[in-house]
Amino acid sequence: MGMVSNRVERGDIKPGDHIYTYRAVFAYSHHGIYVGGSKVVHFTPRQITNSSVEASPDPYDSSSPSSCPTFPDCGFRQPQSGVTLSCLDCFLGKGALYCFEYGVTPTIFLAKVRGGTCTTASTDPPDLVIHRAMYLLQNGFGNYNIFQNNCEDFALYCKTGLLVVDNLGVGRSGQASSAIGAPLAAILSSPLKLLMPSPVGVATITAGMYCMSRYATDIGVRTDVMKVAVEDLAINLGWGEEA
Repeated sequence: MGMVSNRVERGDIKPGDHIYTYRAVFAYSHHGIYVGGSKVVHFTPRQITNSSVEASPDPYDSSSPSSCPTFPDCGFRQPQSGVTLSCLDCFLGKGALYCFEYGVTPTIFLAKVRGGTCTTASTDPPDLVIHRAMYLLQNGFGNYNIFQNNCEDFALYCKTGLLVVDNLGVGRSGQASSAIGAPLAAILSSPLKLLMPSPVGVATITAGMYCMSRYATDIGVRTDVMKVAVEDLAINLGWGEEA
């Protein structure tokens, strides 16, 4: 993996790796944990019906998991859960394969301008990562929220066991922090246009604010995270009380 892209070949990934692929012409990325055997555990939204909460067709897959010609269990999920087991082909759809990086230096983190590709946090051993993913496949990961509890948050938790204590803030997702940080940096730097006539100077300051906001929300440096055993997630977050 290089400075510009984390793209890898299928033969390069190992069980316990955090993988992702881009959707909608690189507009956003979808993340999951590769558990081996060409299978990926990932987190998707649920569909609310009039009578109950049911599994919805995975909006991130290019084809319905139930129509997978290779793996009969592709698309498996428990009722009222968004955690899904898919084959690698259905997970990727028509997208390329990328591998999320852990334990990067602050310099490398800031050099990768787009969020959702790496973290300064260290990963736990592969067997523990897979245990978390498979446990959550059976027990769920709460309600999907694009800013506080999304597919990247799921994969980051499986890899590190870290949860954000403040439920009112942004989750662990670098992708979400980028989406919030970019417009925020633009707003904060707007008054500088009156003091600094140079567009280059304003752009430089805006880029700096954006990078620092990304870095400040990275789980490897923020202070509002704690290590939580996967068996204790429901107790800590009250998922057992969700409808």
